[in-house]
Amino acid sequence: MPTPADHTALELAMCEYDRDDPRRIQHFVKVHAFARTIALAEGVDADTLHTVEAAAIVHDAGIHESERRYGDTAGPHQEALGPDVARPMLEAAGYPPEEVERVCWLVAHHHQYAHIEALDHQILVEADFLVNIYEDAPTDPGQRRRMAAAARERVFRTATGTRLLEAQFLA
Repeated sequence: MPTPADHTALELAMCEYDRDDPRRIQHFVKVHAFARTIALAEGVDADTLHTVEAAAIVHDAGIHESERRYGDTAGPHQEALGPDVARPMLEAAGYPPEEVERVCWLVAHHHQYAHIEALDHQILVEADFLVNIYEDAPTDPGQRRRMAAAARERVFRTATGTRLLEAQFLA
């Protein structure tokens, strides 16, 4: 099954989609970097790595549509609208149909933390948390610490994600 050698076309498409919104572009770039690091350190296979990286790039594709339709960025709205935004980007970038479907499923579930059963889902959620904890409280280390402690108990399961969480917020 041929897959794109890298994610350049997808990253550029997502940058174009998020045009004039540097906060969102910076967000997906950071989530992608953490997802890749966690996946590699956890030893995932090449196909899983490719899928989790693609999902990290487009995980918040539903935000702009959520703002247009509902006036908010609520997780359930993002999840409901994101796959329809991400799918054409993935297809245009040459991702195979099976990977497109898996990435869209991950986009549609990246705010669902209970009953995570697949490693690609776990990695995406942890990477998003690592970025969101900082972005949600950039000037309040105490708040970040409380958020990180709660996330460690409720969400984090990989050794690498936990290590990154502790290094940033719980040292």
